[in-house]
Amino acid sequence: MGKKVKIPGQKPRAQNGTRLLEGLEEKDYLNLYYYMRLTREFEMRVVKLYRQGKIVGGAYTGYGQEAISVGSAYALEDGDVLAPLHRDAGAHLVRGQSVRNMMCQYLGRRNGPTRGRDGNIHHGSLPLRIFAMISHLGAMIPVAAGAALAGLMTGQNLVAMTYIGDGGTSTGDFHEGLNFASVHKLPLIVIIENNQYAYSTPTCLQYACEDLVDRAPGYGIRGVKVDGNDVLEVYQASKEAVNRARSGKGPTLIEAKTLRIRGHSEHDDASYVPGELLELWKQRDPIDRFEKYLRRHRILTDQLKSEVEERILAEIEDAVEYAEKSPFPDGTEVLEGVYAG
Repeated sequence: MGKKVKIPGQKPRAQNGTRLLEGLEEKDYLNLYYYMRLTREFEMRVVKLYRQGKIVGGAYTGYGQEAISVGSAYALEDGDVLAPLHRDAGAHLVRGQSVRNMMCQYLGRRNGPTRGRDGNIHHGSLPLRIFAMISHLGAMIPVAAGAALAGLMTGQNLVAMTYIGDGGTSTGDFHEGLNFASVHKLPLIVIIENNQYAYSTPTCLQYACEDLVDRAPGYGIRGVKVDGNDVLEVYQASKEAVNRARSGKGPTLIEAKTLRIRGHSEHDDASYVPGELLELWKQRDPIDRFEKYLRRHRILTDQLKSEVEERILAEIEDAVEYAEKSPFPDGTEVLEGVYAG
Protein backbone atom coordinates (compact mmCIF):
# COMPACT_ATOMS: atom_id res chain seq x y z
CA MET A 1 0.00 0.00 0.00
CA GLY A 2 1.09 3.62 0.30
CA LYS A 3 4.61 4.50 1.21
CA LYS A 4 5.87 5.74 4.55
CA VAL A 5 7.26 9.25 4.54
CA LYS A 6 9.77 9.42 7.35
CA ILE A 7 10.72 12.71 8.94
CA PRO A 8 14.49 12.81 9.49
CA GLY A 9 16.26 15.10 11.90
CA GLN A 10 17.40 17.57 9.26
CA LYS A 11 16.42 18.57 5.78
CA PRO A 12 18.14 16.63 2.96
CA ARG A 13 19.58 18.29 -0.09
CA ALA A 14 19.05 17.40 -3.71
CA GLN A 15 22.07 16.46 -5.76
CA ASN A 16 22.15 19.97 -7.20
CA GLY A 17 22.27 21.52 -3.73
CA THR A 18 18.61 22.58 -3.57
CA ARG A 19 17.26 22.39 -0.03
CA LEU A 20 14.26 20.07 0.04
CA LEU A 21 11.29 20.02 2.39
CA GLU A 22 11.86 18.16 5.61
CA GLY A 23 10.96 14.50 5.11
CA LEU A 24 11.04 14.58 1.31
CA GLU A 25 13.75 13.38 -1.03
CA GLU A 26 14.04 13.96 -4.78
CA LYS A 27 12.19 10.72 -5.47
CA ASP A 28 9.26 12.00 -3.40
CA TYR A 29 9.04 15.15 -5.49
CA LEU A 30 8.95 13.04 -8.63
CA ASN A 31 6.38 10.72 -7.04
CA LEU A 32 4.09 13.66 -6.29
CA TYR A 33 4.44 14.82 -9.89
CA TYR A 34 3.79 11.32 -11.22
CA TYR A 35 0.66 10.80 -9.11
CA MET A 36 -0.83 14.15 -10.10
CA ARG A 37 -0.16 13.47 -13.78
CA LEU A 38 -1.49 9.91 -13.47
CA THR A 39 -4.66 11.15 -11.75
CA ARG A 40 -5.41 13.68 -14.47
CA GLU A 41 -4.71 11.31 -17.36
CA PHE A 42 -6.75 8.56 -15.73
CA GLU A 43 -9.75 10.84 -15.20
CA MET A 44 -9.52 12.28 -18.70
CA ARG A 45 -9.62 8.73 -20.07
CA VAL A 46 -12.68 8.10 -17.90
CA VAL A 47 -14.31 11.19 -19.44
CA LYS A 48 -13.53 9.91 -22.93
CA LEU A 49 -15.00 6.49 -22.15
CA TYR A 50 -18.06 8.19 -20.66
CA ARG A 51 -18.62 10.21 -23.82
CA GLN A 52 -18.22 7.03 -25.87
CA GLY A 53 -21.09 5.49 -23.90
CA LYS A 54 -18.86 2.88 -22.25
CA ILE A 55 -19.42 4.28 -18.75
CA VAL A 56 -22.95 4.74 -17.46
CA GLY A 57 -24.13 7.04 -14.69
CA GLY A 58 -21.98 10.04 -13.86
CA ALA A 59 -18.33 10.85 -14.46
CA TYR A 60 -16.80 13.06 -11.78
CA THR A 61 -13.28 14.43 -11.88
CA GLY A 62 -10.91 16.34 -9.68
CA TYR A 63 -9.46 18.26 -12.63
CA GLY A 64 -7.44 21.13 -11.20
CA GLN A 65 -7.66 19.73 -7.67
CA GLU A 66 -5.08 16.95 -7.97
CA ALA A 67 -2.68 18.64 -5.54
CA ILE A 68 -5.17 18.22 -2.70
CA SER A 69 -5.85 14.50 -2.98
CA VAL A 70 -2.25 13.59 -3.86
CA GLY A 71 -0.49 15.91 -1.42
CA SER A 72 -2.68 14.95 1.54
CA ALA A 73 -2.68 11.18 0.98
CA TYR A 74 1.11 11.21 0.51
CA ALA A 75 1.42 12.36 4.13
CA LEU A 76 -0.20 9.20 5.50
CA GLU A 77 1.63 6.10 6.75
CA ASP A 78 0.99 2.42 6.20
CA GLY A 79 -1.88 1.35 8.44
CA ASP A 80 -3.64 4.72 8.36
CA VAL A 81 -7.24 5.01 7.17
CA LEU A 82 -8.39 6.99 4.14
CA ALA A 83 -12.00 7.93 3.34
CA PRO A 84 -11.93 9.74 -0.03
CA LEU A 85 -14.72 11.45 -1.94
CA HIS A 86 -15.62 11.72 -5.62
CA ARG A 87 -12.80 14.09 -6.61
CA ASP A 88 -10.04 12.15 -4.84
CA ALA A 89 -8.88 9.58 -7.36
CA GLY A 90 -5.35 10.74 -6.64
CA ALA A 91 -5.67 9.67 -3.01
CA HIS A 92 -6.75 6.18 -4.12
CA LEU A 93 -3.71 5.90 -6.37
CA VAL A 94 -1.26 7.18 -3.77
CA ARG A 95 -2.51 4.66 -1.22
CA GLY A 96 -1.97 1.73 -3.58
CA GLN A 97 -5.19 1.29 -5.53
CA SER A 98 -4.23 0.02 -8.99
CA VAL A 99 -5.19 1.72 -12.24
CA ARG A 100 -6.56 -1.63 -13.44
CA ASN A 101 -8.87 -1.94 -10.43
CA MET A 102 -10.16 1.59 -10.81
CA MET A 103 -10.78 1.18 -14.54
CA CYS A 104 -12.65 -2.09 -13.94
CA GLN A 105 -14.78 -0.23 -11.41
CA TYR A 106 -15.74 2.50 -13.85
CA LEU A 107 -16.49 0.00 -16.60
CA GLY A 108 -18.64 -2.09 -14.26
CA ARG A 109 -16.59 -5.27 -14.52
CA ARG A 110 -16.94 -8.26 -12.26
CA ASN A 111 -13.31 -8.13 -11.11
CA GLY A 112 -13.57 -4.50 -10.03
CA PRO A 113 -13.75 -3.45 -6.36
CA THR A 114 -17.57 -3.65 -6.28
CA ARG A 115 -17.70 -6.73 -8.56
CA GLY A 116 -19.66 -4.84 -11.20
CA ARG A 117 -22.45 -3.71 -8.91
CA ASP A 118 -21.44 -0.09 -9.31
CA GLY A 119 -19.82 1.60 -12.26
CA ASN A 120 -18.67 4.72 -10.54
CA ILE A 121 -16.94 6.17 -7.50
CA HIS A 122 -18.33 4.11 -4.60
CA HIS A 123 -15.35 1.88 -4.17
CA GLY A 124 -12.55 1.28 -1.72
CA SER A 125 -10.23 -1.44 -0.46
CA LEU A 126 -10.31 -2.80 3.07
CA PRO A 127 -6.81 -4.35 2.72
CA LEU A 128 -5.53 -0.88 1.78
CA ARG A 129 -7.72 0.71 4.48
CA ILE A 130 -9.54 2.83 1.92
CA PHE A 131 -13.23 3.22 2.81
CA ALA A 132 -15.71 3.33 -0.07
CA MET A 133 -17.42 6.67 -0.53
CA ILE A 134 -20.94 7.34 0.73
CA SER A 135 -22.85 9.55 -1.69
CA HIS A 136 -24.41 11.67 1.04
CA LEU A 137 -21.66 14.23 1.46
CA GLY A 138 -20.58 14.64 5.06
CA ALA A 139 -21.41 11.06 5.97
CA MET A 140 -17.79 9.93 5.65
CA ILE A 141 -16.75 12.14 8.56
CA PRO A 142 -18.54 10.10 11.27
CA VAL A 143 -17.24 6.92 9.59
CA ALA A 144 -13.66 8.20 9.67
CA ALA A 145 -14.13 9.40 13.25
CA GLY A 146 -15.32 5.90 14.15
CA ALA A 147 -12.21 4.39 12.56
CA ALA A 148 -10.04 6.81 14.52
CA LEU A 149 -11.81 5.84 17.74
CA ALA A 150 -11.41 2.14 16.95
CA GLY A 151 -7.72 2.73 16.39
CA LEU A 152 -7.38 4.29 19.83
CA MET A 153 -9.36 1.50 21.51
CA THR A 154 -7.25 -1.21 19.89
CA GLY A 155 -3.91 0.53 20.28
CA GLN A 156 -3.19 0.75 16.56
CA ASN A 157 -1.94 4.38 16.64
CA LEU A 158 -3.54 5.01 13.26
CA VAL A 159 -4.65 8.29 11.75
CA ALA A 160 -7.89 8.67 9.79
CA MET A 161 -8.18 11.19 6.95
CA THR A 162 -11.29 12.21 5.06
CA TYR A 163 -12.53 15.00 2.82
CA ILE A 164 -15.53 17.25 2.41
CA GLY A 165 -16.55 19.88 -0.14
CA ASP A 166 -17.51 23.43 0.71
CA GLY A 167 -21.19 22.57 0.29
CA GLY A 168 -20.92 19.50 2.49
CA THR A 169 -19.74 21.58 5.44
CA SER A 170 -23.36 22.69 5.85
CA THR A 171 -24.56 19.17 6.64
CA GLY A 172 -25.30 17.80 10.08
CA ASP A 173 -22.82 14.96 9.63
CA PHE A 174 -20.00 17.47 9.24
CA HIS A 175 -20.83 19.06 12.57
CA GLU A 176 -21.65 15.87 14.46
CA GLY A 177 -18.63 13.93 13.25
CA LEU A 178 -16.17 16.76 13.80
CA ASN A 179 -17.62 17.64 17.18
CA PHE A 180 -17.41 14.00 18.32
CA ALA A 181 -13.80 13.77 17.15
CA SER A 182 -12.96 17.04 18.90
CA VAL A 183 -14.48 16.05 22.22
CA HIS A 184 -12.60 12.74 22.24
CA LYS A 185 -9.38 14.13 20.71
CA LEU A 186 -9.47 11.55 17.96
CA PRO A 187 -6.64 11.24 15.42
CA LEU A 188 -8.79 12.59 12.60
CA ILE A 189 -7.95 14.95 9.75
CA VAL A 190 -10.77 16.54 7.77
CA ILE A 191 -9.79 18.31 4.57
CA ILE A 192 -12.22 20.81 3.09
CA GLU A 193 -11.81 20.86 -0.68
CA ASN A 194 -13.18 24.34 -1.17
CA ASN A 195 -13.65 24.53 -4.93
CA GLN A 196 -16.02 27.52 -4.66
CA TYR A 197 -19.16 25.82 -5.94
CA ALA A 198 -21.55 23.31 -4.38
CA TYR A 199 -22.85 22.10 -7.72
CA SER A 200 -23.98 25.51 -9.02
CA THR A 201 -24.18 27.38 -5.71
CA PRO A 202 -21.23 29.75 -5.12
CA THR A 203 -19.66 29.99 -1.68
CA CYS A 204 -21.07 33.50 -1.14
CA LEU A 205 -24.53 31.90 -0.91
CA GLN A 206 -23.37 29.04 1.31
CA TYR A 207 -21.77 30.68 4.34
CA ALA A 208 -21.07 34.12 5.77
CA CYS A 209 -17.68 33.55 7.42
CA GLU A 210 -14.59 34.57 5.47
CA ASP A 211 -13.01 31.10 5.52
CA LEU A 212 -14.56 27.78 6.44
CA VAL A 213 -11.52 26.93 8.52
CA ASP A 214 -12.57 29.76 10.86
CA ARG A 215 -15.02 27.24 12.30
CA ALA A 216 -12.19 25.13 13.77
CA PRO A 217 -11.79 27.18 17.00
CA GLY A 218 -15.46 26.64 17.69
CA TYR A 219 -14.75 22.93 17.93
CA GLY A 220 -11.63 23.54 19.98
CA ILE A 221 -9.34 22.14 17.31
CA ARG A 222 -6.55 23.35 15.07
CA GLY A 223 -7.47 24.87 11.71
CA VAL A 224 -5.15 25.46 8.75
CA LYS A 225 -5.79 27.21 5.43
CA VAL A 226 -3.66 26.22 2.42
CA ASP A 227 -3.35 26.92 -1.27
CA GLY A 228 -5.06 23.85 -2.69
CA ASN A 229 -3.18 24.19 -5.97
CA ASP A 230 0.23 23.93 -4.30
CA VAL A 231 0.99 20.25 -3.69
CA LEU A 232 3.91 20.97 -1.37
CA GLU A 233 1.84 23.31 0.81
CA VAL A 234 -0.92 20.68 1.00
CA TYR A 235 1.61 17.98 1.88
CA GLN A 236 3.30 20.06 4.58
CA ALA A 237 0.02 20.95 6.30
CA SER A 238 -1.21 17.36 6.05
CA LYS A 239 2.01 15.87 7.37
CA GLU A 240 2.01 18.21 10.33
CA ALA A 241 -1.62 17.31 11.03
CA VAL A 242 -0.79 13.59 10.78
CA ASN A 243 2.07 13.97 13.26
CA ARG A 244 -0.11 15.96 15.67
CA ALA A 245 -2.92 13.43 15.47
CA ARG A 246 -0.59 10.48 16.02
CA SER A 247 0.95 12.16 19.06
CA GLY A 248 -2.46 12.51 20.73
CA LYS A 249 -3.15 16.18 19.98
CA GLY A 250 -6.48 15.52 18.30
CA PRO A 251 -8.12 16.51 15.01
CA THR A 252 -7.10 19.12 12.47
CA LEU A 253 -9.39 20.87 10.01
CA ILE A 254 -7.60 21.85 6.79
CA GLU A 255 -9.21 24.12 4.21
CA ALA A 256 -7.65 23.83 0.75
CA LYS A 257 -8.66 26.66 -1.57
CA THR A 258 -9.09 25.75 -5.24
CA LEU A 259 -11.63 25.94 -8.07
CA ARG A 260 -13.59 23.21 -9.79
CA ILE A 261 -12.41 23.68 -13.38
CA ARG A 262 -14.92 21.31 -14.97
CA GLY A 263 -18.61 20.88 -14.19
CA HIS A 264 -20.03 19.12 -11.18
CA SER A 265 -19.88 16.03 -13.38
CA GLU A 266 -19.44 15.58 -17.11
CA HIS A 267 -23.11 16.17 -17.91
CA ASP A 268 -22.75 19.69 -16.48
CA ASP A 269 -21.16 22.39 -18.65
CA ALA A 270 -20.50 24.72 -15.66
CA SER A 271 -21.98 27.66 -17.60
CA TYR A 272 -22.84 29.31 -14.27
CA VAL A 273 -19.13 29.84 -13.48
CA PRO A 274 -17.83 33.23 -14.73
CA GLY A 275 -15.40 32.77 -17.59
CA GLU A 276 -12.85 35.17 -16.10
CA LEU A 277 -12.80 33.16 -12.86
CA LEU A 278 -12.12 29.96 -14.77
CA GLU A 279 -9.32 31.57 -16.74
CA LEU A 280 -7.75 32.95 -13.58
CA TRP A 281 -7.61 29.52 -11.94
CA LYS A 282 -6.49 27.75 -15.10
CA GLN A 283 -3.36 29.88 -14.82
CA ARG A 284 -2.87 28.35 -11.35
CA ASP A 285 -3.05 24.76 -12.59
CA PRO A 286 -1.39 22.62 -9.88
CA ILE A 287 0.42 20.31 -12.28
CA ASP A 288 1.83 23.11 -14.42
CA ARG A 289 2.92 25.00 -11.30
CA PHE A 290 4.67 22.00 -9.80
CA GLU A 291 6.36 21.13 -13.08
CA LYS A 292 7.79 24.64 -13.28
CA TYR A 293 8.97 24.33 -9.67
CA LEU A 294 10.70 21.01 -10.38
CA ARG A 295 12.38 22.40 -13.49
CA ARG A 296 13.46 25.54 -11.66
CA HIS A 297 15.16 23.39 -9.04
CA ARG A 298 16.57 21.00 -11.66
CA ILE A 299 14.70 17.99 -10.25
CA LEU A 300 12.68 17.34 -13.42
CA THR A 301 14.44 17.07 -16.77
CA ASP A 302 13.06 16.58 -20.27
CA GLN A 303 14.14 12.95 -20.14
CA LEU A 304 12.46 12.30 -16.79
CA LYS A 305 9.27 13.99 -17.99
CA SER A 306 9.23 11.79 -21.09
CA GLU A 307 9.73 8.71 -18.94
CA VAL A 308 6.85 9.72 -16.66
CA GLU A 309 4.56 10.36 -19.63
CA GLU A 310 5.43 7.03 -21.25
CA ARG A 311 4.87 5.17 -17.99
CA ILE A 312 1.49 6.80 -17.42
CA LEU A 313 0.31 6.21 -20.97
CA ALA A 314 1.33 2.56 -20.76
CA GLU A 315 -0.46 2.10 -17.42
CA ILE A 316 -3.68 3.64 -18.68
CA GLU A 317 -3.67 1.75 -21.98
CA ASP A 318 -3.03 -1.47 -20.10
CA ALA A 319 -5.86 -0.72 -17.64
CA VAL A 320 -8.38 0.06 -20.40
CA GLU A 321 -7.47 -3.06 -22.35
CA TYR A 322 -7.60 -5.19 -19.20
CA ALA A 323 -10.95 -3.77 -18.12
CA GLU A 324 -12.58 -4.06 -21.54
CA LYS A 325 -11.54 -7.71 -21.75
CA SER A 326 -12.79 -8.42 -18.22
CA PRO A 327 -16.22 -10.03 -17.73
CA PHE A 328 -19.38 -8.27 -16.73
CA PRO A 329 -21.21 -9.62 -13.66
CA ASP A 330 -23.64 -12.41 -14.54
CA GLY A 331 -26.15 -11.69 -11.77
CA THR A 332 -25.61 -14.86 -9.75
CA GLU A 333 -23.94 -12.90 -6.93
CA VAL A 334 -26.42 -10.05 -6.84
CA LEU A 335 -27.71 -10.92 -3.35
CA GLU A 336 -24.31 -11.57 -1.78
CA GLY A 337 -23.18 -8.90 0.65
CA VAL A 338 -26.54 -7.14 0.57
CA TYR A 339 -28.09 -6.49 3.95
CA ALA A 340 -31.62 -5.59 4.99
CA GLY A 341 -32.88 -4.34 8.33
